[in-house]
Order: sequence, then structure tokens, then C-alpha cells
Amino acid sequence: MCRWAAYWGEAIFLEDIISRPGHSLIHQSHCATKCHTAINADGFGVAWYGDRAEPGLYRDVMPAWSDPNLRSLTAQVKSPLFLAHVRASTGTATSRNNCHPFTWGKWSFMHNGQIGGYDAFRRAADMMIPDHLYPHRKGATDSEALFLIAVAEGLEDDPLPAFERAAARMIGLARAKGAAPHLRLTAALSDGQRLYAMRYATDDAAPTLFYRWSDTRNGWAVVSEPLESGEGGWIEVPPYSFCSFGPEGVLRRDFHPCRLAAAA
Repeated sequence: MCRWAAYWGEAIFLEDIISRPGHSLIHQSHCATKCHTAINADGFGVAWYGDRAEPGLYRDVMPAWSDPNLRSLTAQVKSPLFLAHVRASTGTATSRNNCHPFTWGKWSFMHNGQIGGYDAFRRAADMMIPDHLYPHRKGATDSEALFLIAVAEGLEDDPLPAFERAAARMIGLARAKGAAPHLRLTAALSDGQRLYAMRYATDDAAPTLFYRWSDTRNGWAVVSEPLESGEGGWIEVPPYSFCSFGPEGVLRRDFHPCRLAAAA
């Protein structure tokens, strides 16, 4: 399992989420507390938004705690919206193209979880990515495939039903050719205007997801784990949820790809 953190609000230095808190994302990369493995050393990545529509992207295969360039970048770059991820591979190679976040146009996406038995149907999953999107398939992860399938399913029109349909298609493959758990999904994505997050699993082990408003930062932090030990105000997102963070606050809607998968 991986760990990730995202932010929407008034522009802050990336380090205010990624490296400065007591249980920052970098700390979680070698000392996670709410997942099966405490070590997330198979690469990292950051996508951030600024004056241009498309996000900046920095990824590498080093453990997040050992890359001085990451600390230097996060200490200098300010952004009102960014996504950051530390990776623990579930089977695919440790390479820059397999590091999250993934981007397509103005969209960025990152995932914590797994699709059961993915190696058994990787080719079938790739076949679900249309020809015009396939050049954007740079790595070999289930996460990137899920993202591009969601793009094909209408991500730009409405990300919730697009991801429900994409997740349902993956669940169908996992049930037919893979293994349980068919899908565990805690993910974040953004179009540069709003931040979206979802939590879902086909079993009872959905990866953790929390959010908190900060009066100091004047923004929302959305994380796999709270950024400070014992800090109050963190709200745990229930399973089967799709949340939107924006100027109007937090909007939570139901997220049930299993209904579509059952009907297929």
C-alpha cells in the first residue's frame, strides 16, 4: 500500500504538507501507521498547479526521505492545489513511469490500493484504453490504466460516474480473471480547480482517508494519515464515498461501482 496527501486552498509551500509536519508525507514514507507496511520506498511524486492549466510534475524512484531535491523543491514552490504520493509497489517495477501522480492534460491522479490478480489480466485492461489515449500509457501499473479508462469514460464531464464506470470495468476483470480483493481504492484527482477524493473497496478493507480544514493555512488537507499525532479535527471519510473540495466546501456523494459491475 502507498501513502498520499493532497491540498486545496490558499497557496502554501508544498513543504507545509509534504515535509514539515510531525507525521508529514515524507515521515510516512518510512514510518506509516495506518497501512500494512510502514515503508513506502518505491518512488514518489508531486503534481502541483500554478498559473498554467496543466500541472507541474516531479517524480523519481528514490525513497522520498533520501532525495534532497524533493526537500529543496517543496521549500520553494507555493501552490493552492497539489497532490503528493509515496509508493509501495504491489508488483510492478520501480520506475519513474510507474510513480504517481499520473497526468493527462489538466488532470492529475494518484491511487493507494490494489486490483486483485492484475498480472493475470493486464493486457485485457490495456485493451480498455482507446487508441487515442494509449500514447499516454507510459508505465505498467493498474492505477495508470484505471485513470486512462476513467478518461475514456467521461472524466472531463463528471469525474464521479466516470470513475464508477472505470472501476466497475476493472472489478469485472478481476472477478473473471484475477483474485480477491477485486478492488481497493483510495484515490485523489484534480482538474486544477477542485480536488476530488474517493474511498472504496469490494471487501471490508478500504484504505484509510481523512480530511481537515486548517484556519492557519486556509485550506483543506486530504490525506491517507493525519499529519500530526494527536491532532484534532481530522474527519475520516467513510467507505463508498466520493468527495469534492472547492470554494463551496466539501461535498460528499455515494460511490458504488459495485452496482454497475453486478449489472454487467
